[in-house]
Amino acid sequence: MKTNTRRQRGGFTLVELLVVIVIIAALAGLSAPVILKQRKKADQTEASQNIRQVHIALIGFEGDYGTFPDNNTAQEVKDSTGSALSFGGTYANDYFRQLIATTGKAESIYWCKTAYSPRKPDNDVSPGKALDKGEVGFGYIMASQTDGLSSSGNSSRPVVVSPLYKAQPNWEFDPEPYEDKAIVLRIDGSAKAETIRTDNRYISVTGGYLQSQGEKSVWDEINPVLRAPEPRGAQ
Repeated sequence: MKTNTRRQRGGFTLVELLVVIVIIAALAGLSAPVILKQRKKADQTEASQNIRQVHIALIGFEGDYGTFPDNNTAQEVKDSTGSALSFGGTYANDYFRQLIATTGKAESIYWCKTAYSPRKPDNDVSPGKALDKGEVGFGYIMASQTDGLSSSGNSSRPVVVSPLYKAQPNWEFDPEPYEDKAIVLRIDGSAKAETIRTDNRYISVTGGYLQSQGEKSVWDEINPVLRAPEPRGAQ
């Protein structure tokens, strides 16, 4: 009498392989949001560290020129440093270049990860390359179209912020990069993560919004002007 025996084969059957793939895909789907959240938290931490370095540069600059970078200090910086960098314009990059010229610090402290500055700068600070388009992540706040803020005013006034929505100077913030938070540096050196409103992308503070004027605001007679970073591809 013949006896039927099955030969055992190594490896997976097609069904078993499909089950393994489904399990791996399910696990990846569960872990992806956690990984993304951790990545955004790390980006937020780096932004906070860099913005504090910007504050050190601003205070040092004020000690030499009497105010934070503005249209009036541009020529003074050129005369005192002999720098060939471009300080004229309407973007935050233009004013931060004055800090580059006077402090010699790397471009990296003016960067944070945003939709308009996705990659770190190359730290080339030569004319035409220093703080080029897409290499600045922070917006810069001035006292007017031409004048910079200074530490002699209300120390609670914000001076550097990020991330701006679509790199626009309209005080709207992008909730995507840092889990609905914006990083706000004030003149006193505090760097705080502020919650971005879902209805208008503004930041609420006592007395209204970050840019609001009035009795309870930090601005007094000042009409603050926000300078946005120059994004890559801008004309």
